[in-house]
Amino acid sequence: MDKELRQEQERLFHVMDILAEQIGMVEEDAARQRKEVVDFRKYFWEDVTVNQDNFDDLLETIISLRQQAEVLSLSQSSHRQSSKRLASLRRMQENPYFGRIDFAEDGLPKAERIYIGVSSLMDPSGDDFLVYDWRAPVSSVYYDFTPGPAEYTTPGGTIRGELKRKWQYLIRRGQIESMFDTSLTIGDEVLQQVLGQSADKHMRSIVATIQQEQNRIIRHDDGRLLIVQGAAGSGKTSAALQRIAYLLYKYRDRITADQIVLFSPNAMFKTYVSNVLPELGEENMQQVTFQEYLDHRLSGTYEVEDPYGQLEYVLTASDDPEYQTRMAAIRFKASVSFFELIQAYRSSLEKGGMRFQSLRFRGETLVSAEEMEKKFYGEDASFRFSGRIEWLATWLNERINEAEKLERRKPWVQEAIELLSNEQYELAYARIRKKLGLKEDSEEDVEGDHLTAELARMIVRKKLKPLREGISTLQFVNLNDIYRRLYEDSLHIGPWLEGKVPDAWADICQLTVKNLDEGRLSYEDTTPFLLLNELILGFQSNVSIRHVLIDEAQDYSPLQFEFIKRLFPAAKMTVLGDFHQAVFAHAAEAVDFDVLTHLYGADQTEAITLQRSYRSTKPIVEFTRSLIPGGEVIEPFERNGNKPVLTAVTDHEVLHRSISDQVVELKSQGYATIAIICKSATESAVAFKALSGIDELKLVTHSSIEYKQGVVVIPAYLAKGIEFDAVLVNDASTRVYEYESLRRLFYTACTRAMHHLQLYSVGTVSPLLERAISEGHVQVDEICH
Repeated sequence: MDKELRQEQERLFHVMDILAEQIGMVEEDAARQRKEVVDFRKYFWEDVTVNQDNFDDLLETIISLRQQAEVLSLSQSSHRQSSKRLASLRRMQENPYFGRIDFAEDGLPKAERIYIGVSSLMDPSGDDFLVYDWRAPVSSVYYDFTPGPAEYTTPGGTIRGELKRKWQYLIRRGQIESMFDTSLTIGDEVLQQVLGQSADKHMRSIVATIQQEQNRIIRHDDGRLLIVQGAAGSGKTSAALQRIAYLLYKYRDRITADQIVLFSPNAMFKTYVSNVLPELGEENMQQVTFQEYLDHRLSGTYEVEDPYGQLEYVLTASDDPEYQTRMAAIRFKASVSFFELIQAYRSSLEKGGMRFQSLRFRGETLVSAEEMEKKFYGEDASFRFSGRIEWLATWLNERINEAEKLERRKPWVQEAIELLSNEQYELAYARIRKKLGLKEDSEEDVEGDHLTAELARMIVRKKLKPLREGISTLQFVNLNDIYRRLYEDSLHIGPWLEGKVPDAWADICQLTVKNLDEGRLSYEDTTPFLLLNELILGFQSNVSIRHVLIDEAQDYSPLQFEFIKRLFPAAKMTVLGDFHQAVFAHAAEAVDFDVLTHLYGADQTEAITLQRSYRSTKPIVEFTRSLIPGGEVIEPFERNGNKPVLTAVTDHEVLHRSISDQVVELKSQGYATIAIICKSATESAVAFKALSGIDELKLVTHSSIEYKQGVVVIPAYLAKGIEFDAVLVNDASTRVYEYESLRRLFYTACTRAMHHLQLYSVGTVSPLLERAISEGHVQVDEICH
């Protein structure tokens, strides 16, 4: 072994030398290309002669400009490629590779040693790979096979052979600290070291520790929809980000980073994962929260509730007289049944029920809503619905043109002409001369009557411009009234309603109309409202997006998935989630992602389940899996640690003193990220105020845009997807976690802990902990006074 280690170290030195040489060469190229781009921009116009004397000269000028722009674009592209390659080489300096396989391809005399790293590296001759990119086809053997028969797929077909040996390396600063000959997918020694590290403010790349089941997710390439159901800490999000890097590598000639969209659960999570792709030498994909999209589309229409406002209501407003009605509304409006109701309602509008906005000008009605409705339904019924709307817009523009001619002769126009300032008059006069074809140096004048007529036309047209713009954007369709009518008068879709709406439908309708009349759009109404709008006016789809990833997918309703599918009709979709962490009310009855199969059909859908949890120590996983039904299928990784501790306290004063003391102790043990997790934002605000004596304590809210290391107070639903060295559950008492409906939220809070989990209870302990206590998965302390 010592001999082999020396040989491997010598090879590493050789690779490091070549890396240094290539870095020097690429640095020179990048510097030269940067200077070329700067100089080109500086002297761009000196190389172009602008001549507009005649058409031929103008055409020559345009051709010259285009050629210069193409040269500049080519230089900029070369500089970007050099800069990108330089960044990759510099990353490899710290750790050139992390694995090796000895693979004997069928028909060849001996095994080839293949080294695997975050990027590829060739020898100076360009003939041999010193390091293969982890996304290369042959690298899949490293992740998918143990010694024995193995194969990998290339564009030219399947390559078969035998995996002789597999090695893992821990390399730091050009030195091999350790190397393992392993028959496992990824040796536990490496994984133990990685998982034992402290949490960071950014998620890390996992290329050195990708497991076989995660590799299936990363390299999956069949069908339109990939569904990943994974236990807390199973690496779903990490695998998804590596998947993006793999897609950008494999389809680099067809997909760019801006053609991939990741729907993140919140703004803070966006910054948490922002470092992974740059670590792998790729640009970040587009990231957006679904709420940001809703805000963009609905701004100015209503006072729009966000998902956290809805969740706070669910968690804290159980005494509200309308609570049960609202809960029924949340569940039903998220369902496929309600999606079908919206479609049935839209179909009913073919025959009647459309609502329009009257076109008014200067206090007078030009075209009434009743006229529009009569015109819309008076035409040939064979017209497509969307065609009728377009035809109505054309007719309205004709009516505006007629109105414009009449308005020009009205007294208010003459008054407007007389009130024009000298500057406005001169500008209008110049435009009229230009329109009539009179040159600037011409002494020919515009006749007075002609000038007055043209001024009147310009003034009226300018005043009518907002109406014309409203017609072009179909604002004459009264979408608010159409949505309201769904709840105010459901008789027109009566046949559909029978047996398909909840018993509380009448109460739901009454509550919804009340909110709409008060200018509020509840979160459960946002997507249905937009969906109906799109079904009426036509979808504002984006066909340039090639792949959509949805993290924390259990928080999305079936109706929202239907909506997203239609937004991106050309995209494949990857959804990742854990129904044990489904904390929103609409997911109360959900048990799996089978409901999504109908999106693209069973033949275009594949589901992968991840059962092994890597985030937390074995005692913490054994505790958390006892909190949920069926949790025994979750497999803990063999990483030692202490059992979670449950401490009952007599009152909140003792609670806050105990938490403050515990934070001091955890800091002294070297824990860098400590979370005090509460049930709701309301509880978090109270705890934050009471714990203000803790140094640099931070309160995380739904508007927080960056996760910072240190000690934070955070609601459980905002902590999803993030991990902490230590977690303190603020109050696990019956008073806070009394109901079965809160089990998933409680589970989510506890699964955030990597190394240490402490639970407090002010008074009687929550019944959600009964099994964990009875089975001995938690250490119960004496009551603190």
